[in-house]
Amino acid sequence: MESHKQTTSEGLLSLIVSSLEDDKAEDIVQIDLRGKTTIGDYMVIASGRSSRQVSSISEKLTDRLKAHFGVLCKTEGKDTGDWVLIDSGDVIVHVFRPEVREFYQLEKMWLPTGTISQ
Repeated sequence: MESHKQTTSEGLLSLIVSSLEDDKAEDIVQIDLRGKTTIGDYMVIASGRSSRQVSSISEKLTDRLKAHFGVLCKTEGKDTGDWVLIDSGDVIVHVFRPEVREFYQLEKMWLPTGTISQ
């Protein structure tokens, strides 16, 4: 049986961002959580234009993580497509519809004041 590539948080982050870009996710933000929390090393927040796109982006991302790294992600919210949470272990990914992302404003909770650029 062939072993999967070495999984590092940076490797996961790179594949996640590439996957999101390939599937036309918008406003991708990476947040370095190292030293701030034990939930993971990075958080990635992105938007899809519709519930269908949010679900599709999320499904393709989990498939790619499984194929490339053998990572089985925990997901929440894929059925409704308003906000999908993907937990890959070291990297937590949130994919939102724009209105839902605006409502929750996760970036403001995790990024220092003045570092959000859009």
